Amino acid sequence: MLNDLKTDGMTVYIACGYTDLRYGVDSLAGIIQSETEMNPFTENTLFLFCGRRLDRIKGLLWEGDGFLLLYKRLEDGKFRWPRDRSDVEKMTPQQFRWLMEGLCTIQKQTVKKVHPKRIE
Repeated sequence: MLNDLKTDGMTVYIACGYTDLRYGVDSLAGIIQSETEMNPFTENTLFLFCGRRLDRIKGLLWEGDGFLLLYKRLEDGKFRWPRDRSDVEKMTPQQFRWLMEGLCTIQKQTVKKVHPKRIE
């Protein structure tokens, strides 16, 4: 389900670094509010967290009438989670797909678009 989540019109934030995945809804919402100064009660905004074990993530989504707590554990594989910062970063839909596919969310090298001036 999380792999197929339609992120069109949804804002996705990733909490870089480590989060204690024993935390429940209230603690994760508190982290969002106190450490990032963001509002966890924003509709269509998904916050993703990862613990020390890279095979599990939690997601927190406010649906207008309550929180939806998502939990995913991979049977074989690990998420490529940014560990060098303790901040929250906004993700593009492409970065979300990369994360769900086990790829790094920040590609070191990509094909750059060019705008040729003329055909020779």
